[in-house]
Amino acid sequence: MEKKLGLGALTALVIGSMIGAGVFSLPQNMAAVASPAAVMIGWTITGIGMIFLALAFQHLSQLRPDIESGVFGYAQAGFGDFIGFCSAWGYWLSAMLANVSYLVIVFSTLGMFFDTPDMVIFGAGNTWFAVAGSSILLWLVHALVLRGVQTAAVINMITTIAKLIPLFLFIFCSMIAFQWDTFVFDFTGLHFGEQHDLLSQVKSTMLITVWVFIGIEGAVVVSSRAKNRKDIGRATILGLLTALSIYVFVTLLSMGVISTQELATYQNPSMARVLTEILGPWGAIIIGCGLLISVCGAFLSWTVLASEAPYLGAKDNMFPKRFAAQNDAGSPVKALFLTNSCVQVSLIFVVFAGSTYDTLLAIASEMILVPYFLVGAYTLKLAIERKNRGSLFIVGLCASIYGLWLLYASGLNYLLLSALLYLPGLYFYVQAKREQNEKAFVGTEKAAASLLTVAACMAVGMLWKGML
Repeated sequence: MEKKLGLGALTALVIGSMIGAGVFSLPQNMAAVASPAAVMIGWTITGIGMIFLALAFQHLSQLRPDIESGVFGYAQAGFGDFIGFCSAWGYWLSAMLANVSYLVIVFSTLGMFFDTPDMVIFGAGNTWFAVAGSSILLWLVHALVLRGVQTAAVINMITTIAKLIPLFLFIFCSMIAFQWDTFVFDFTGLHFGEQHDLLSQVKSTMLITVWVFIGIEGAVVVSSRAKNRKDIGRATILGLLTALSIYVFVTLLSMGVISTQELATYQNPSMARVLTEILGPWGAIIIGCGLLISVCGAFLSWTVLASEAPYLGAKDNMFPKRFAAQNDAGSPVKALFLTNSCVQVSLIFVVFAGSTYDTLLAIASEMILVPYFLVGAYTLKLAIERKNRGSLFIVGLCASIYGLWLLYASGLNYLLLSALLYLPGLYFYVQAKREQNEKAFVGTEKAAASLLTVAACMAVGMLWKGML
């Protein structure tokens, strides 16, 4: 019999899903695009927006306990099968690419310890040695998850506790080393030039801040495995507040230890360089070990979450039926194999494309924006249908506005590229509908599919123009 997950395991899953590789690169990622003033505004917007998104998840988990597929289940209930599938496909792609990025940063960190100017073994995590090591780790975790989600959740809880220790140590040391004059020097980012005013800087932080919060829906995605449905909302809020506090401290304190312009030039994981400035060589070792533990834990969490998307989508008739298959331990066997096979192919592509962690970060963040927006939109729709003008309406409205802001801030180019990645998913959707002897697209879904195809063609044209 499959064991259910309690509040502790669900909270650890949320924290473990959110706090992965991103936090260790935050100082450089933020300093490269924004000043301290813009970073403070960016975290304020993101913090408020994510709180409303978490509250939307909390409301929906209580109001619609019949929906067990979480993010994409809400999109399907509110806007039909095709939109629900797009949400599931976008979520799955984001989770799959997140796993690729975790493997890349693991071996990039090992490169920090073992590479020399004369011998580059792991590089930025995109060498053949790095791919070989990533592949071994990938299929070891695959075997672990096959033993059951409960086993993975227990290991995730242990790694979550272990990863918080170096983060709290970093925050403590940075507080002691913090210098106000360093923090307020070029406070508004004059060195970025007139083309990058405060608003542009704030917009530039959005994909980075969204990236480190991806995973906030962790408890919702595995809601069918929770002991108590009330724990889903509690775990989401607890995980969010913990992660938000850590992110704000890590980013702003770093800018008070190292000047923003110098911080922007650091190689990732930039936290290692910052702590080295404070503690000496031990700083890099502490952060390097913390990152390896953190990323391996997050990789485990995201392997579970990524495989749940095709599995739950198949149960809701949005993916072909074969992806609903489970083994005796309750693990979604075929969905897991699909996910990790795509991760393996992506790792090989990373070598030829020369892709880095930052590139994968941007693409994975973009793919999650539509699913997050649809959660807010469905909450708002539910409030209107139930004539609720209280907290449900306010939460739905604010979560929807935040979702629209993210789509605007990400820029047109990234939106078009995400459309190109959504397009291959239509094959799975059409196949699922044929199994049910139903038409793939009905009513407004035809217009939505056509619009997606046009956007994908525009993306191809944009990429082709960029190659010339």
